[in-house]
Amino acid sequence: MPRRSTGGKPDFWQFARDYLHGYCPHARRMSAKTIEAYRIGLEGFIAYLVSIGTVRQLVSFDCLDPVTVKNYSAWMTITKGYSPKTVDLRLTVLKSFLKYAAWQDVELMALHDQVAAIKPPKAPKKPVEHLAPAATAAILAAWDGATAKARRNRMILILLYDSAARVSEITGATMADLHLAKPAFISLRGKGGKTRNMPLMDKTVEHLRVYQAEFHPNRQNLSTPLFYHRRAGQPVALSTDSVALIVKQAADRVRHACPEVPARVHCHLLRTTRAMDLYTDGVPLPLIMQMLGHESMSTTSTFYAFATTKMMTDAITAANPQAIGPTPNWKEQATIDALYKL
Repeated sequence: MPRRSTGGKPDFWQFARDYLHGYCPHARRMSAKTIEAYRIGLEGFIAYLVSIGTVRQLVSFDCLDPVTVKNYSAWMTITKGYSPKTVDLRLTVLKSFLKYAAWQDVELMALHDQVAAIKPPKAPKKPVEHLAPAATAAILAAWDGATAKARRNRMILILLYDSAARVSEITGATMADLHLAKPAFISLRGKGGKTRNMPLMDKTVEHLRVYQAEFHPNRQNLSTPLFYHRRAGQPVALSTDSVALIVKQAADRVRHACPEVPARVHCHLLRTTRAMDLYTDGVPLPLIMQMLGHESMSTTSTFYAFATTKMMTDAITAANPQAIGPTPNWKEQATIDALYKL
């Protein structure tokens, strides 16, 4: 289809449609949710243009000049009250779209370079949210296994934690993805359909063998969902909402007995907890990156840039054992007062 308007300029709307419906799903292999987030990002910019008087039908690449994009960033921060993370995401969408458009039409290359140089507002860095060891142990043991449903739920919690998987990766897993012979692992399909193999600990393998004997005794159909409920007698994969509810209910069950369980517990919290536990145990960040399925090392290092106080204390103590001891005399208050007395 033609990508230039009747005036000979690149057609913004045609490029946007090609980007969302062609490039993102096929060339980038983005998930439907990611594409929807990018569509919302572009619509957000168009909504801003309309709010300042631009007719929607007349939106063009001329509207993507650096001054307008900077004003859009300020509008999101001041008027809409978006967090720095959201503003960064919206600007990333515009930059990605312009990068694609510049590849298709060299006339847009200069515009892309100008917008790409715009810096988003800096978000304050925060330590990654994770559970305390006591809370993790309590949540994983929340389902007592008295019923088949409880045993399934307990297995879901254990595997979510041990594999550090996204909830969508767990609900999408089938029997074909489970490999219990040593070295045991589970194949997880992450973002963009990319597959990675996550090692499983011996204790988890023991639980999985028991679970498999009860819920998949014949292993005849390897395409059967690993975790399922029955509909009209047929196994149907659990939804991500169902698994999220299982995690929430587990936390609610044990919170009264374990005050360290936070008020809000979700699937991603088990994932970050497992990663932080590995990090605390000395597993290098590049390995954690692979386990989490992060494409960029910067993603992982942003999450885990904050070592725990105990880790830092232990490291300093090991490096400077001579520093441990009584406070030097010159630090005592009486000595300080004497030094600064007239």
